[in-house]
Amino acid sequence: MTKEFDLAALLAERGAERYELHARHLNHQLPRMLHTIGFDKVYERAEGAHFWDADGNDYLDMLAGFAVMGLGRHHPVVRKALHDVLDASLADLTRFDCPPLPGLLAEKLLSYSPHLDRCFFGNSGTEAVETALKFARYATGRQRILYCTHAFHGLTAGSLSVNGEDGFRKGFAPLLPDTAVPLGDLDALARELRKGDVAALIVEPVQGKGVHEAPPGYLLAAQELLHRHKALLIADEVQTGLGRTGKFYAYQHEDGVEPDLVCVAKALSGGYVPVGATLGKDWIFQKVYSSMDRVQVHSASFGSNAQAMAAGLAVLSVMENEEIVANAAAVGERLKSRLAELVHRYELLADVRGRGLMIGIEFGRPRSLKLRSRWTMLQAARKGLFAQMVVVPLLQRHRILTQVSGDHLEVIKLIPPLIIDTDDADRFVDAFTEVMEDAHNGGGLMWDFGKTLVKQAVANR
Repeated sequence: MTKEFDLAALLAERGAERYELHARHLNHQLPRMLHTIGFDKVYERAEGAHFWDADGNDYLDMLAGFAVMGLGRHHPVVRKALHDVLDASLADLTRFDCPPLPGLLAEKLLSYSPHLDRCFFGNSGTEAVETALKFARYATGRQRILYCTHAFHGLTAGSLSVNGEDGFRKGFAPLLPDTAVPLGDLDALARELRKGDVAALIVEPVQGKGVHEAPPGYLLAAQELLHRHKALLIADEVQTGLGRTGKFYAYQHEDGVEPDLVCVAKALSGGYVPVGATLGKDWIFQKVYSSMDRVQVHSASFGSNAQAMAAGLAVLSVMENEEIVANAAAVGERLKSRLAELVHRYELLADVRGRGLMIGIEFGRPRSLKLRSRWTMLQAARKGLFAQMVVVPLLQRHRILTQVSGDHLEVIKLIPPLIIDTDDADRFVDAFTEVMEDAHNGGGLMWDFGKTLVKQAVANR
């Protein structure tokens, strides 16, 4: 007799093996890294912007699964929508019909960007970018894509071609024809466009790595330059979209900007079912899908599945009904302004920047001799270690989950669920203040951990 599958029993029996299972069967460096920095926690449950461990301790999530959990974890409206769609027993993914949910989600999503006309659904942010790159190259008849230095657009082969971090690209060449231009440098953009082979520029309105915002006026001027040279503007809103920066899309902070293609994902999933979307102008889709012979020229096996579409519709409903974008703007401004007040108090704190609930906290070389010598020791071993030194006590002592914003960067990026309130924001600032006070007063535990990180960095060379 076949034993019935019991998920709860399986987790109860084998859940304690989680780190050993990853070490044996998955990316073996992940558990190693987590053990090294003291992030090897066991979280028992989660709700909204909080986790709880087995002892009932509460943790504040300021990472949101790298911005996936825009509504936090287990939002009741999204949960109900998924229960409902499963209970409906729909004839899903037949491939030879036109189910209603993809059309309804596309209609709703496009209403937030009325200059765009059509939507393609895939399964992730990197798929959304891959779609945009393919569509731009086919629609323009050109091959080369421009991207900005320090950009991150994904890790599959096409999106890796427009990744501004050499560490991700190393060893995976050859990639697509591409050229990096500095974010905000219109002269560099114009020089490349004059060569006549550029299909598009892809840009994050606020870069995830380091949290660098496009300078005022740049996106509009870049759009005009691109169109003058018959090239396209692609806005990568995978992380910045759906309210993250205090507007539905980050490009909407600049009047007149109307990208030809827009990529979204992450928060659209509700944290449950992977989904990505590429929104674009009608003429681009008309070129790509130019005849019935080309009806499947670009598709995704699980794209437009009913669970993902239901989750997306529920997410957009919650965003409207609970005024999520306005909350992100208001709480983000409070968080940023309170943090900015600390810049003049602590010499290790160099800058606070960002929009909405996408905030970068940058550390820099201190003035005083004692702190400067310690800073220099860390920098000599590996840039980014001080930021990691801040992240660890935030978790260990204050039960707040954060992370550095990129490899070799002294920047912590705050991308919490968009539902956090002022109490959550104040909890973070108070904890961060204590950590900075400890660092400036020579707190032994923190700097001792820094020595541990130095030894690990040297060992990994």
